[in-house]
Amino acid sequence: MAMLVTGGAGYIGSHTICELTKQGYDDIIAVDNFSNSKMEAIRRTRKLCGVEFPFYEADLRDAQKMGGIFAKHGVDCVIHFAGLKAVGESVAMPLMYYSNNLHSTISLCEVMAKNGVDKLIFSSSATVYSGGNEMPLTEESKVGDCTNPYGWTKFMCEQILTDTAKAHNWSVALLRYFNPIGAHESGDIGEDPVGIPNNIMPIISQTVVGKIECLNVTGNDYPTPDGTGIRDYIHVIDLAKGHVSAIKYLNANKGTHVFNLGTGNGTSVLELIAAFEKAAGVTINRKFTDRRPGDLAASYSSPSKAAQLLNWRAEKTMNEACVDSWRWQSKNPKGYEGC
Repeated sequence: MAMLVTGGAGYIGSHTICELTKQGYDDIIAVDNFSNSKMEAIRRTRKLCGVEFPFYEADLRDAQKMGGIFAKHGVDCVIHFAGLKAVGESVAMPLMYYSNNLHSTISLCEVMAKNGVDKLIFSSSATVYSGGNEMPLTEESKVGDCTNPYGWTKFMCEQILTDTAKAHNWSVALLRYFNPIGAHESGDIGEDPVGIPNNIMPIISQTVVGKIECLNVTGNDYPTPDGTGIRDYIHVIDLAKGHVSAIKYLNANKGTHVFNLGTGNGTSVLELIAAFEKAAGVTINRKFTDRRPGDLAASYSSPSKAAQLLNWRAEKTMNEACVDSWRWQSKNPKGYEGC
C-alpha cells in the first residue's frame, strides 16, 4: 500500500513515518516544501526507519509536479499534514493562512481524483470546535464559530473533504489533534519550528538551552484553577499511532469519519512547566504576559470514540513526554540547524 505523506519533514509527519514503517508500511513517499521544516529531518527519519523512502521537495499547489509524483508511485492513500499551523500568526496574517491551507488541500484533492486515489487522512485540529462548548470536547461538540483563522482553515478543509468524499465515494478520516508534545525516544527527531516557536513545548525546551531568553506565559487571568490556559497534551508517538489505526479503519469504511486524538486530560501551562522542570531537573526562567489573541481558557478531549472504533488510546505519560522533549532538545540544542 503506497502511502503519500504531505508535510513529511515536519514534526508530526516525521514521527508518523517512523510509526508507519515500524508497523509494516514501508512503501512511503514523503513531500514537503520546507516552509517550516528541514531536510535533516528526512535524513534522520530514513535512518531511524531503516528505509530510504522517496522524498520530493514540492508545494501541494504545484498540480503538475504533484501529478507526476502520484503517477510515478501509484499512490493508494494520502496522509495530509502539510499546512501553516500557528494560531497567533494566523490572526496577524489571515490571508496567508487561507490562501495556503485551502488552496493546497483543494489542489491535493484534484490530483487525487485524477489519479483514482480514494483514501485520505487529514491533520485537523481541536481549534475547529466553537469557543462555547462544555468540556470535554466530543466529536459531536459544536464546530465553527472558530476563534482564529487557523481554526477556520481547518474547519473549511474538513468541509471540503467531507463534500469531496461524498461526491467521489472516498474514505476520509478527519483527525482532530489536541496539543502534541514529546519526541522520538532516540532524541534524533523532534519539534524544531523555523523562527520563533508558537507551541509551548519548544518554547520551554529552547528556554532551558538558552536559545530563548525567557518563557512568556501568555495569560494568567483565565477562569482556571491557576489562571493559565488548560490544554490536552498528547505525546507525538501516540498521535502517530492514531494515524496507523485510521488507515486500518478506512480500508473497511467508506465516507467521512471524525475522531478526536487526545488524552482526555486537561493540564494547565503552569502544570506543564512544573512537569518539565521535574523531568529535566531544571528551573525555567519565565514571566507572565498578556493573553494571545484567539486562545481559549480550556480545551481538552473525550477520546472515547477513537478508543471504541479505532482501538486506539493515548498510552504515554506526561513525564515520558517531558523526558523525550528534553532528550531531543538537549541532544540538539540548535535543532536540525546545528547539523
